[in-house]
Amino acid sequence: MLTPDSATDVMTRIGRAMSDRTRARILSRLLDGGMHPADLARELGLTKQNVSNHLACLRGCGLVVAEPQGRQTRYDIVDPHLVAAIRELLRVTLAVAENEPCCDASCTVPGCCEQTA
Repeated sequence: MLTPDSATDVMTRIGRAMSDRTRARILSRLLDGGMHPADLARELGLTKQNVSNHLACLRGCGLVVAEPQGRQTRYDIVDPHLVAAIRELLRVTLAVAENEPCCDASCTVPGCCEQTA
């Protein structure tokens, strides 16, 4: 079970990883499944070295795992729960966009979907 200090450490690692636009783009792309750095670089319009450096940071933060496949390495988000959490964060971010209605028809968050008179 997470203690308050270890929970804070986890949130700090996730925040550090996602605070950089390139790392956030890499994580977003990995939501759909693992990829090789060269493929990530090509899809995101980045250099292989840049992608490798950011993947090293994401590994250090404990968010991605590297799986050797012959001469290449495939990177995946470390846990399906993290994939779900990132997807939920994106959904929440979209739901609370300024001047936009909530996009969740089953929303139960107090004050979110209440009609104004």
